[in-house]
Parts: sequence; structure tokens; C-alpha cells
Amino acid sequence: MENLLSKEEMEAVIDGDHGNVFAVLGIHKDKGSKEVFIRTYQPHSRSIELFDYQNNSLGFMTKLDDRGFYQINLGPRENFAYKFKIENDRGEFYEAEDPYRFSSILGDMDLYLLGEGKHLEMYKKLGAHPIELGGVKGVSFAVWAPNAKRVSVVGNFNNWDGRVNAMRKHPNCGVWDIFIPGLREGEIYKYEIKGNDNCILVKADPVAFYSEKRPNTASVVYDLDHYYWEDSAWMEHRQESNSFDRPMSIYEVHLGSWRRKDNNEYMTYHELADTLVPYVVNMGFTHVEFLPLAEHPFDASWGYQVIGMFAPTSRFGTPDDFRYLIDKFHQAGISVIMDWVPAHFPKDGHGLNEFDGTHLYEHADPRKGEHTDWGTKIYNYGRTEVMNFLCASAIYWLKEFHIDGLRVDAVASMLYLDYSRKNGEWIPNIYGGNENIEAIAFLRRMNELAYSQVKGAFTVAEESTAWPMVSRPTSMGGLGFGYKWNMGWMNDTLKYISHEPVHRKYHHGMLTFGLLYAFNENFILPISHDEVVHGKGSMLSKMPGDEWQKFANLRAYYGFMYTHPGKKLLFMGCEFGQDWEWNSEEGLRWFLLDYPMYKGMQNCVRDLNLMYKGNPPLYQQDFDYHGFEWIDHSNSDDSVIAYMRKGFNPGDYLIAISNFTPVVRHDYRIGVNEKCAYQEIFNSDDVNYWGSGVKNEGQMQAEDVEWNCKPYSIKLTLPPLATIVLKPIR
Repeated sequence: MENLLSKEEMEAVIDGDHGNVFAVLGIHKDKGSKEVFIRTYQPHSRSIELFDYQNNSLGFMTKLDDRGFYQINLGPRENFAYKFKIENDRGEFYEAEDPYRFSSILGDMDLYLLGEGKHLEMYKKLGAHPIELGGVKGVSFAVWAPNAKRVSVVGNFNNWDGRVNAMRKHPNCGVWDIFIPGLREGEIYKYEIKGNDNCILVKADPVAFYSEKRPNTASVVYDLDHYYWEDSAWMEHRQESNSFDRPMSIYEVHLGSWRRKDNNEYMTYHELADTLVPYVVNMGFTHVEFLPLAEHPFDASWGYQVIGMFAPTSRFGTPDDFRYLIDKFHQAGISVIMDWVPAHFPKDGHGLNEFDGTHLYEHADPRKGEHTDWGTKIYNYGRTEVMNFLCASAIYWLKEFHIDGLRVDAVASMLYLDYSRKNGEWIPNIYGGNENIEAIAFLRRMNELAYSQVKGAFTVAEESTAWPMVSRPTSMGGLGFGYKWNMGWMNDTLKYISHEPVHRKYHHGMLTFGLLYAFNENFILPISHDEVVHGKGSMLSKMPGDEWQKFANLRAYYGFMYTHPGKKLLFMGCEFGQDWEWNSEEGLRWFLLDYPMYKGMQNCVRDLNLMYKGNPPLYQQDFDYHGFEWIDHSNSDDSVIAYMRKGFNPGDYLIAISNFTPVVRHDYRIGVNEKCAYQEIFNSDDVNYWGSGVKNEGQMQAEDVEWNCKPYSIKLTLPPLATIVLKPIR
């Protein structure tokens, strides 16, 4: 008879070795006699009495093994709902539901899509979900671990005993699941995984929505369905706000060090909503970009070594607290970008590394599966389930948290098999090349999904090489990103500006070279966190000269950046000239704003943002050569450049002129296309910015004098180490 259990099977359940406990435990019907029998394994118990849902006792279960294995035979009857009254080994009584009487919540289509690696909302099925099943409240757990011998949910609720809540395996897709009655939101848990080598691993949930605050590493049951968004107006129109012909001035922020409390503790998401949001608005930025906020164990990684690809870090609050911060930005008209890291993951024992005892998420061969520079593992992009995991993560942040844009970190390390590797340390692709074909396919797929699945969302690549068409559609053979960081422009211009003014004429090409390729991609000009760490010093410290000249140089450089083709990005602290390189362990040096030179720098950046947003020629045609025209690119002796930025409407243009020497140039003539008056609308040498106050007062009338291959020209005064912007007045 089927209800006779072999000693070996019972031992396997008790030892946590049975690969299919649902076939043993729970309620079953004997095929021959139709007799119903129920089995349960409850370690540390003295007795179990069985009750139906009308609270009728159906008798005490027979203890088949002193270690806590029970069975009861009930004669022929239909399956029914029941519960246990358990006496534990301390003589205490409590009631409990039987997890093994509940069916799987995973339908056939879910299992098929998960098995094929095509479930774009797999986070709605995998992970931990508070639900009600058959009138009973509890938590549904599901995890992908195809090569495990046994997977269990462990937590305080079962004394972290992996024998108690062993999960059901769906062999066709490698997913394990269980519904545990009585658990609620806030419960901490992990998965105990027994590999085929019988080694026991205890892992955080790869699809957890919330985690314990480090140094603790358990996942936390969290219900994502109870936040009420108030940004409907923003979401309705964000596609227009994030289009290429709109201004994009990004304030890049590391939340842990933008500002700290008096005791150096982190501010919370709610506190940042009250302080950071109004600051970004007041400074005139259009976008905010967060360094990665997915859960990560190591503070000093700044979030770039991610453990929880679906969990906002608990350092600053709950997932809904994070939603509140984003909500407040949207209500204030600010677009939100978050750094997202699919390039690598850390080796921490509770993470994805050898998740089910095998190289599940990563390559087994370190020549493909490890970044030795960072001490991290590389995702196996060629595995459909891994690609789906990453694509679903991208969609998750865009949909569930209303993130507007994802900035994808370290794209170059994904594209090249020989990235930062010597000969013999990498494996060529099937064609013998160094391109990572699987990673390219993943990036294209991720970008296609982001743009097709989420209205108004966009993606940005941090890609530091000359890889072609990074920000071109996949239909053209591109990678499909919306934007690409212009690392070449950043490197060249920072080298240029760090030279003493007297030597700059020998490096003039560094200033102008970027215009040769400025329209090959949809570029963002990034002055990011990477430029003010690891001994590189602050932006201010890169500038030559005495104190006044340092500030003047930096203001002139920012003026050049804001008028140059390309969207803008500035790391926090750079907007007021923080005097020391960024330290992620402390807040910015806000006290510096008590000094006029730093306050002047902040005023300058605020006015640049306001000018930038208020003048369409500075942003409408950033990615089209029709939006730019040189006036003078060859005056290396004076270290002066001049150019026009043009909007969509004919005659809608501005003129930008930068003087990168500390010399005031009177009666300086530049060519113009139109015979009209011109007025100065920005001058980085303004006294309000701690400049010397050399200005062009009133209007400058164009003369019939050809200059710079233009039919007309104007005379003006160039302030020392300054950028000025002129507007035609008709």
C-alpha cells in the first residue's frame, strides 16, 4: 500500500536528503483503498493532534520516529483542510498549518516561461510574496536552483532548520517553491541549499525585495503592493521630459555621503526627500542620478558590488521609503536615473556565487567568469535564465520604482573578452575575436525591453572605448542605449585644463578634438565621481594657479561644458568646488559655502543650469551637427575658442567664447553670421561668482567687417580665465 513508507524514505526526509518531500509529507490518498493519510515532520515535538477546520479533533498522529516523524490514517474520504495542534519538547502547545497541504502557486505557463528564460516579470513569481491561499495567509517562496539536491526556506520561524520547510522542485525549470502559512511581512529568511556534493549553502534570496541592514545578510519578506504613488502627472508626460531635444543636466549623487547627520549616521530616504529634492530643484538641475542603490554588503564599493538585484539598500530605509524619495523628485519635476550593475557581482558567501553548489549565474572558467581587477564574478550572459534574471531586474526598477533611466556601469568590461586581461587569460569567441557575443546579445535585449516595455524610460552606457553605435537602435546594428558617457571628451578636456595657461597653446587640440566625433553618439559629458577619487583630487585641485585662478579656471571650464554639444553630468560637491577629493565615509563639506569663493562657484553652476534650461539652442540639437558651428577653433596662441549653438528655429542661436588664459583681451574681434546687436547673457567672471567683474555692458553691434570666415563681426572684451555667452538681439 502507498501509505506504507520505507525506512529509507523517512530517513531521507529527516536527514534533509529527500529531493521530493511533497510526495511524502502532507495529505495523500492511497490509490488502491482510497484511504487518506497525512504525514508531517516536526522536530522537537512530543505529540501532534489533528483538527479539521470545524475544530473537530481527528485524533493524535502516530509518531513513526522519535525525531519527529508522524503519520495518521483517516480512512476513505476526500482531501480536506486541516491543522495541527503541536506540543513541543518544552511542553508548550500551539496550532500550525501544514505547508505540505498547499498546491504550488506557479502555473504551467509560469513554469514554462521560467524554464525558457522568458519570464519578464519573474520577480512576481520568484522571491517571497505575502499572499492568501485557500483562506490562509502566509508567504509564498520560490527560487531557481536547478542543480540542488534539496532547497529549504530557513528563518527564525523554524529555528533555521533546513529539514523543516524543504521546498517542492519543478524539474522542468529547476525552480523550487513552497507556501508557508502564518508568516508575514517583515519575516527574515534565507535559502538552505544542499548541493549534489552534500555541501550545505545558506543563501540570501536573489529576488528578495528587501534585506537586513548590513552587516546582517538575511532577506526580508516585503510586500510591494501597498505604496500609493502620487506622480501620475509626471509618469504621463515623462516621455516628453526625457526626449533627446530636452535639457538634461544631471546631478550625480552618492546617497550615503551627500549629507550626513551630526553623528555621521546616514540620512534616511525620507530625510533626503526633505533636503536633497529641494536642493536639486533650487540648483536648476533637471535630473538626479544615484550611484547604485541595489543591496550591497560593502560600503566602500559605493554600491557597485551588488548582492540584491531587486532590493533597494536598507541602509536608508525600506523599499517604500525609496519609492517616496523618487515620488518627491517626480512631483518636483526632476527625472531620476539609477546606476545599475549587470557587469559583475561579488563573491560573498550569501550571494549568487556558486548559488546551488554549481556555477549557476557565472562561468566556471575564470578566464570568462572573473574580473580579477575587482575580485568579482561575471554573469554567464549566454544562459537564458541568467539573461532573463538581469532583464527582469532592469524592468523591475523602471516599473516598480518609477526609475526613469538606468545608467549601466562598466559596459566596456562586458563587451570585450580580453578586458583588462593579458594574453592567455581570456578565451576568444567562436570567431576567434575578443567580442563577448553573449554580452552584446544581452545588452541589446535589455535595451529593447526597457524601451518597449516601459513608456518614457531610457538607458545610459558608461562605455569607455570606441565601440561603434553604442547609442544607436538595435535595428541599425547598435547596442540600443539611449545615451553614452563621453569619456574621451572628459579625459582630453581635464588634461587640457590642468595645464598652466602659458602651456595651453601647445595642447589646444585637446580642447577641440571632441567635436570631430561629438555627433557619432548621443553623448553625455560626465564630470563624475570617478574623477574625484583614488588620489585624483577634487575638481578644484586639478586647476593650476593661485586660489583665484583655480576658481576662475573651474568656472570657465564649466561654462565651456554647459555650452558644448552633449547632455551634462556633474558629481555632487563639484557644483561648489569642494576642496578635497570625495570621501564616501563622510558628508560633503557644506561649511565651505560660508566662504565667498565656494558660494560664488555654486552661484555660477546654478546660473549655468538656469541659462541652459532657458535657451533651446543649448540642448535641442545636441546630437546633430546642425546644432553646432565653429567660429574660431584655431586661436591656440591666445587659448581662445568660439562657436555657435543652434536651436531648431532658424535664427535661434547663442555664441559661446572661452578664454583659457588669465589675460583680459580688449577689443577682441569675432565673426558673426548676422548683422544685429548681441548681448552678454552669461559671464563666468561675474563678481557674484567671485570673479573679477570684467563684463561686456550693454549691446554690441555687428559691423561690416569679415572675420573668422563670417560676413560680419563684433568687438568685445574677453574676461580672464572665463567663458561668456552672447545672444542676438533683434
